[in-house]
Formats: sequence, C-alpha cells, structure tokens
Amino acid sequence: MPAQRPDRPLVAVGLSGGVDSAVAALVLKKTGHEVVGLTMKTWDGGVAIPDEGRSGCYGPGEARDVESAAAVARKLGIPHHTVEVAREYRGAVLDYFRSEYLAGRTPNPCVRCNQRIKFGALIRQARIDGIRFDLFATGHYARLTRGEGCSPLVGGGRVVLRRAMDRRKDQSYFLSGLSQAQLSRMLLPLGELSKNQVRSLAREAGWDDLASRPESQNFIESKSYEALFRPGDNRPGPIHDLAGKVVGEHKGITRYTVGQRRRVGLGGRSGPLYIVGVDAAANAVTVGPKEALLAESFTAREVRWAAASPPEGSPRLLVQVRSGHPGAEGVVTPVRGGREAAVAFDEPQPALTPGQTAVFYEGDAVFGSGVIGSGVARSGVRR
Repeated sequence: MPAQRPDRPLVAVGLSGGVDSAVAALVLKKTGHEVVGLTMKTWDGGVAIPDEGRSGCYGPGEARDVESAAAVARKLGIPHHTVEVAREYRGAVLDYFRSEYLAGRTPNPCVRCNQRIKFGALIRQARIDGIRFDLFATGHYARLTRGEGCSPLVGGGRVVLRRAMDRRKDQSYFLSGLSQAQLSRMLLPLGELSKNQVRSLAREAGWDDLASRPESQNFIESKSYEALFRPGDNRPGPIHDLAGKVVGEHKGITRYTVGQRRRVGLGGRSGPLYIVGVDAAANAVTVGPKEALLAESFTAREVRWAAASPPEGSPRLLVQVRSGHPGAEGVVTPVRGGREAAVAFDEPQPALTPGQTAVFYEGDAVFGSGVIGSGVARSGVRR
C-alpha cells in the first residue's frame, strides 16, 4: 500500500461487513488515503425477529457483521471502531416505519436511515466518541460531482449526486434525501465501478468469501417487519371495490400496500385484484383491477432540492417513484414555497404509493426528492 500523502484527508469508511464497503476502503487505501473503519450498531434486541443467517443493517446477526467488518479492517491494517446508534435507529427508522404504516402509507426505511443514521447519527456519535476523521465514505453505488458546470439546473458551487456508472446497481435513489452539508463531506469510491469489478477487486485482496456472499437484506423488506407492530395495531376491517361495495375483510392495514396482489384474500374473482388504496381513518382498503393503479399525477411533500432554492417555472425531469421504477418523464412544479412539488407525468404510471420516495433526475443528476403524498390522481379510484 502507498504511504499516506499529506494532502490526502483522513477518511472514515462505514464498514458493514460486506463486500462493497470493504472494497470502498481498499480503493481509498490504494489511492493513498489514511482510512479508519466505522461500523454502526443498531441492534438492541428489542424486536423479536428470527436470525435467518443473512447480513443486514438490523437484526440478531449483527455480531457476525461486526466481526466481518473488523476482519476487513485487520486485513487492510486500519483502525476499526463500533459506534452505538441503536437508540437513534429505533426512533428515526423503526418508530417512523411503524407510524407510517399505521397512517396507511408505505415508507422507504433505507432512504430514512441514510439521511438520519448512516450519514447523520453515526458520524455525530463517532465524533463524540473521539474518533478523528475529515470525510466519510461508504460502499454505495453513486457518484458525486463538485464545482462549476456540474449541472445546468442545479448551478455551480454545489455538490451534485449522480447515478452510478453501473446503472443496474445505482443507489442514488436511496441517497437522495441527503443535504448539501452531508454531500460535501462524502466520498463514494465505487461510483465508477461495476459490481463485477468490485467482486474482482475483493478476490484479488483475498476476500473470496465476501465476493461470493449473497447481497445483504434489510429485515424490513422481509416478513419479519410484522414484529414491529403491537397486538392492537392490526384490526380487521372492510375491503371495498371501486364502487365502494364491501367485498371482503382485511386483517389489518399494516399488511397491505398499494400495488399489492398477493395475500389480498379475494379468490374466485373474474380477474386479479390489486390494492389501490389504504384508508387508515376508516381502517379500510380498496381493491381494483391492474389498470386502476395507473396515476397521472401526485404531490410530493418534504421536498429537498439539490439547488440552493426551488427552480423557477416547471422543469421537465425524469421522476423515479420507487427503487425498482425505471423513471418516467414529467413536469415538476414547486408549490408552497418549494416545500412541496406537483408532478404531472407525460404517461400514467402504475402503483404510485403514498409514503414512498420520489426522486427527480436531470439526466443522471439528482435534482430533488420528496415523499409521495396522499393526493395521487389515480384513474377510477374515489378520493
């Protein structure tokens, strides 16, 4: 490894125990940076979820991930620290997740975790613990551009978050809620690399086990998330069709999300039915055919703009409404002083889900993001 250069900042790398963060630290080390590893500890044992033997950001398998991260640090010859953020994680992610579902919305906990925990509480607590570093880096697949001319709409002097070169692994969607202050102190060493290149670098470094390990799983994306809810959270209620007729009974609104087809419990119909609405106040869900999921517009709340202020007029942007959505062209208009944004698509889009994150792209640059509100203009659904 090359010697530390005096003009290189000291970089803390968020080591999760997986291949991506390990290679991020390796790349920084190879380019002459002084590196220190940080691993956040979020598991407090307060949620009864099974240990399925897989890695993830929260769960009873955390000790394995911490040891894996420590082994990476030993291999690289860098200091390694664990940082306790369980209390912050419970409040900012777990409690938020539960309250959003109880309100009839489907949140994105990963966006929230990045904004409040990985690039927030983890860094603050590490500094309180006396760990010195200048910049913070992770193994996310995304890129950062700094300086003049980096984006015509965003303007010079700002830090612009961009999609990764490997579009199949791009994670800019999940980082879209970060502020300029957070982006300005970040490094993303994997933004120019493909997943195959990352695995190859890991094997060259002797990390064959990391290179072949399955992708980590957030327990919230599995059935285990039901353990977050209390016995009284889920009460049976009516299932309505688009005409308002009761056609069945649901088992509790936290078990349903817009676009869901499986486990709706209405067999024997002439065609498949999907969840097209969740009404927390009435403790009811609405079902309809697939075409009823199409939406022409929505209003985003809690909007964060990449520029110093909301744009003038209504720029045409690519809008991505969930992590697996390819994005669709539309017009984005700031409203309520830019705190919200009205989005109108060129073509109707399926399964817009209140609570999910919507990201506005100018080319491959994140222009802004917000949370899909309840005002989704969906064809055929009573609002």
